[in-house]
Amino acid sequence: MKKNITLSLLASSLIFSITGLAEDKISQKRTLAGNMNLRYKILPEDVDSFYNMFANGITYGRLRMNTFKWDWAKDKAGTDNYAMGLGGSLVFKTGRLNGISATVGLYTSQNPFLTMDKDDMGSLKAGKDTLSRNNVKETGSYGMTVLAQSYIQYDVSKTTVKFGRQIFHSVFTKSNDTKMIPNTFDGLTLESKDFLNSKFQLAYFQAQKLRDHTGSHDVITFKDSSGTSWANNDDSAIHKGLTFANFKSAGESTNHNLIIATAENKSVKNLKAVVSYLAVPDVVTNLTFEAHYKMKARGWSITPGFRYMMQNDAGGGEIGGASLTGKVSNSNSAGYKNPDSLNSSLFAGRIVGQNKAKTLKLLYGYSKIADEADIVAPWRGFPTGGYTRAMAQYNWTANTVTNMVQASYNFGKAGMIEGFRSTVRYAIMDFDEAKKNVSADRTIIHIDFWKTFKSIPNFETKVRIGMVDSESGDKTDTSYNEYRLEFNYLF
Repeated sequence: MKKNITLSLLASSLIFSITGLAEDKISQKRTLAGNMNLRYKILPEDVDSFYNMFANGITYGRLRMNTFKWDWAKDKAGTDNYAMGLGGSLVFKTGRLNGISATVGLYTSQNPFLTMDKDDMGSLKAGKDTLSRNNVKETGSYGMTVLAQSYIQYDVSKTTVKFGRQIFHSVFTKSNDTKMIPNTFDGLTLESKDFLNSKFQLAYFQAQKLRDHTGSHDVITFKDSSGTSWANNDDSAIHKGLTFANFKSAGESTNHNLIIATAENKSVKNLKAVVSYLAVPDVVTNLTFEAHYKMKARGWSITPGFRYMMQNDAGGGEIGGASLTGKVSNSNSAGYKNPDSLNSSLFAGRIVGQNKAKTLKLLYGYSKIADEADIVAPWRGFPTGGYTRAMAQYNWTANTVTNMVQASYNFGKAGMIEGFRSTVRYAIMDFDEAKKNVSADRTIIHIDFWKTFKSIPNFETKVRIGMVDSESGDKTDTSYNEYRLEFNYLF
């Protein structure tokens, strides 16, 4: 049955692609951002009947392929691994009737070749999101097809309310659509721009659906009642001490809600200020302040900015401990000053420069985590994202300092190579050597290339290379090189 659904989706994709080529300005329907998220340029309009909601709706198609190769410098660090996802998505948005509309998004990721053996699923790194490891383990099925978006929407003035499974972007949550299927959430959201120079967001989520899951799961509980690691929230940044068994032992619920509120204001010219709040009741809360101020200087825009996070323990510390590894306690502190507390904080700062032609963009970023607890963030909105996070790196463990420089150049805009642009990052991550359970210090070089082609409108190729040199000392040398190749075609 699943195979038939997948074939139907791919067939429909080809049909829509062929018919879509005849449409005017199809390339303007939506575009790909640098982080591979979709930016919708044309949306359905108001309609006058229930029938026209569907007749005047718009279908957005995407064919994509992702391949991954992870090469450890030393075999003892882990098993070299690889993966490939082939598939795409069909997102349908209805017209608006009295402000009401709906969106559904069907996604598929198939693995016809370049698949690792079932027994090696635990070794997969970046490529794990092209399939569901739990499905491979339980049923032997490598491909997955899932309804990743399904929500009802109500618009009035400049306020939008959504109910259902949806993408929600905030400082804490992201779709992180760099693989095959986006990270989405089940619940109710409100976004309003009705107030002058301001934007407000509210969200109440009862479940999350990670990129490599076919169904929703708890927003923070690691492992399920049987102790299976891949059946609940198994995000790479999950707190592994907040397990189903530990919540039960503490007499706490294993079903949690995620509550988010943000307020953004641009009343002061060139200044963007954001306040964000997150709560997982009875586990953890987070209050974040962020501000960016844009200035002009001799043909350049210079934008300094900062982010300050305050994480407060709401009960999760005693259940899971201060470390994301879940391996610290009063009897085994592993260098944590208060191993049973999640109280912590993070400061990140950056300065961004862009030339007038917008061909060159430079960034210097810095981040420092307090010497307290690790930052809890398994919702793909990386705490150091946009400041010091490079590809596949998690640098928000306690007392970690990171410095990063980044340069982006658009060769197409510069008139050098049509449709070609690139970004290079160099980061130095300094972990606390007193923390016995963290990685060795490392340096990262991360390179991205994008290429579009006039002869194939709406098609984009992206290459990503990550080179990590981990200074081992008395710790395992976890140096590696990672290679990614992605193709996207929008219709």
